[in-house]
Amino acid sequence: MSDISEKIKNAVSVSVKEAFGEECPDQMVMVERPRDPKMGDFSTNIAMRLAKALHKKPVDIANELVGVLRNNLPEASDISVAGPGFINFVISSSALTDVINVILNMGNDYGKSESGKGEKVLVEFVSANPTGDLHCGHARGAAWGDALCRIMDEAGYQVTREYYVNDAGNQIDMLAESMYSRYCELYGVEYPLPENGYHAQDIVEVAKKIKEKDGDRWLNKDKSEWEDYFKDEGIEMKLDVIRQDLDLYRVHFDEWTHERFFYQNDAERIKKVIDDLRSKDLVFEQDGAVWFRSTQFGDDKDRVLRKNTGLLTYLTPDIANHVYKFERGYDTLINLWGADHHSYVKRMKCAMEALGYDADRLQVDLIQMVRMVSNGVEVKMSKRTGNAITIRELCEDVGVDAARWFFVSKELNTQMDFDMDLAKQKNNDNPVYYVQYAYTRMFNILHKEGTPEFRSVEHYDLLSDPKEIELTKQIAEFPKKVEEAAKHRAVNRICNYCYDLAKLFHSYYNSCRVNDPSNPELTNQRLGLVNAAMITMKNALDLIGVSAPEKM
Repeated sequence: MSDISEKIKNAVSVSVKEAFGEECPDQMVMVERPRDPKMGDFSTNIAMRLAKALHKKPVDIANELVGVLRNNLPEASDISVAGPGFINFVISSSALTDVINVILNMGNDYGKSESGKGEKVLVEFVSANPTGDLHCGHARGAAWGDALCRIMDEAGYQVTREYYVNDAGNQIDMLAESMYSRYCELYGVEYPLPENGYHAQDIVEVAKKIKEKDGDRWLNKDKSEWEDYFKDEGIEMKLDVIRQDLDLYRVHFDEWTHERFFYQNDAERIKKVIDDLRSKDLVFEQDGAVWFRSTQFGDDKDRVLRKNTGLLTYLTPDIANHVYKFERGYDTLINLWGADHHSYVKRMKCAMEALGYDADRLQVDLIQMVRMVSNGVEVKMSKRTGNAITIRELCEDVGVDAARWFFVSKELNTQMDFDMDLAKQKNNDNPVYYVQYAYTRMFNILHKEGTPEFRSVEHYDLLSDPKEIELTKQIAEFPKKVEEAAKHRAVNRICNYCYDLAKLFHSYYNSCRVNDPSNPELTNQRLGLVNAAMITMKNALDLIGVSAPEKM
């Protein structure tokens, strides 16, 4: 067991049973590193948590536990009681440094666990309409969603990444109309461009590609002949661009589910959703429209499924989509939606409950707004195109690493300012530079000319400097941090971990001489520690899709 905190947890559980005859499940035992290292290496508040059940003062419980714990935790060189009942542990340096060989042996697998227990999870994110380029508003959700999937994969969940393509409805009708107008324009033929259509230059480019491919085949044709073709071509061409931009951004999807799929086969899936709700007396007709009685499940008002025009609302195929997700056997559905979908979450959960599914298995994380800032002023438009800044432009401007880091370093439910100037800086003020520079330092130490080749040893008993002990404790906690980030869907915790690891390493580097020719054994053990720290940092950065550069 590489994580010393897990050993402490087990020892506490066993000791509580021995001392008081009480069962103490793992989830009840909290083990943390004290903010002040003088208080010890680890601490637990288990005495406070047991006080009510045992009808004793926490400090008395703690004092009784200490004697038992000393027998059950040989790795501890000292166990003491502090304050109102905290139990503090000082771990022997040899026990702490055992993690180095664990990391060296596991390599790229260090950080993996089975905490997710194989739970099948479907994560839907980005899902932007295929009518334009992905912009910075999509970039936050793309980086967060991809990092979340990487972290959950690492923690033992079975994760599927899904992009839901909104390729039905009025916006796609307008896309086809706009493309056909631009296509006709290329031949000097007038076809009105819809006022609420798409006027951007990229539509012209798609029209040019159709002209190159098909010539004048579609000129002066009835709409019924060209509409579906222009929809298909437009959607596919726009999706190609989206895929290319996401590929640049290191984001990939396992499945692309199309809204149009639910309109196929005479919309059987949609029809079944409405019929199932009707069979439960949860559908009614009013003013020519078909309504869902969502108020019976806590919604603030009933929702329209089919308008009096005969057209479906966006909600209806999306209900069918979520039913389809459950039908595919996923235990949990996670959606990353924009903050403007706040009220939509409730109605979708109502629909799932109405159809007999556990609404709690649908989890939705809302993505708050991002402001792109330069020189303290919000930047809304690209200087190059005059349109919204695209993901591709952002990656070219500040780099993929900085873009991803900045978007996942803040909690998803908070609005954020993306400082474009800071993201481009090549100094320690830029957090991603600071972290990557730590990795580069580690790599250079190990590969610098004149550095002796590392030899594996059984124990690292010469590592006793406080700086290297703190560094060792940090790398030992990595698997636990991954488990917690996956469980709480808190991607930013991995950024925090990387930054803390970089800070400890920079401090260690400035305090301790790694390659000391006068002490080759100490040098060798310190090289082992640096190697383990480098592996840990690389694995952590990979979880958030940020590179670990060997040179900067």
